[in-house]
Amino acid sequence: MFRDLDLLKQAGVPLVFDPESGRYQLRNGYSLPPGEFSPVEIMSLVTLCHELGNQSGLPFHGPAGTAATKVESSLPARQRKQLRDVAEAIEIRLEPNNQLQQHGDTYRLLLESIVARRSIRIEYESASEGPLVTRLNPYRLLFSRRSWYVIGRSSLHRDVRTFNLGRVRTLEQLDDTYRIPRGFTIARYLRNAWHLVPERGPDRRVVVRFGPLVARNVSEVVWHKTQQFEFQPDGSLLFQVRVSGLNEISWWIQGYGDQAYVVEPPELRDLVRNRCVRLLERYIHEASPRVLSVESAPAAGKRRPKQPR
Repeated sequence: MFRDLDLLKQAGVPLVFDPESGRYQLRNGYSLPPGEFSPVEIMSLVTLCHELGNQSGLPFHGPAGTAATKVESSLPARQRKQLRDVAEAIEIRLEPNNQLQQHGDTYRLLLESIVARRSIRIEYESASEGPLVTRLNPYRLLFSRRSWYVIGRSSLHRDVRTFNLGRVRTLEQLDDTYRIPRGFTIARYLRNAWHLVPERGPDRRVVVRFGPLVARNVSEVVWHKTQQFEFQPDGSLLFQVRVSGLNEISWWIQGYGDQAYVVEPPELRDLVRNRCVRLLERYIHEASPRVLSVESAPAAGKRRPKQPR
């Protein structure tokens, strides 16, 4: 340790010893000089900040675009031209997301509460439970796919839950403080959930056969950390994964229509099949009268042929 302290002092870093804490610390008002960025690092940083900070980027991170502009303006003219050329050559299209324009204060209060370890009370519009009120100890903010989520312990559910920030109706910061359990991480909480909702019980092995039409596209994407796949002689793909719950992955499978077939488990196959039956019944019930009326109507400008008497 003393050798490291000597090296820092030789480098001109002003260290002082604090007898109350028994630690060495930097002298007040001193900060370490910023490291030098390579041209490639600068271009990558500015390009990403511009894309994340634009109107279709990451909600609440518009200042990233402003920061990119400031970095760019401080560069020599030659590098600024290089950046403009790169900006014209690269475009990053993020998937559609919930812009959450009306929830900026909610986001800031949540972030402030997590940093200060202050409990909150929220009114929330749950998709499955309807309106509810709960006292929440927020642990983490997570942006995933299309929206921001807050993960924390809910007094109502007496468990750690995930709440979509866009469904928070009101938020009140409380005086109560809390501690995040030691060892808590988002990865441990989510386990092997397909996306955000881990279900109780052991993980399940899921095997799906994808038809040749979509097999290559499926194989090119890392959908889940446990995925494995194997191409078959007929061009189809056997896709295998272990997930903590079947509901979330069932919707993904249905998105591939007749190009996906659940091999196992049987419960997931039944779930998807029953939904497909209800979907077909709905189209038959709602669409067929309209289709029949259109097909039976005479074309514009043509007379209906006379029926034999």
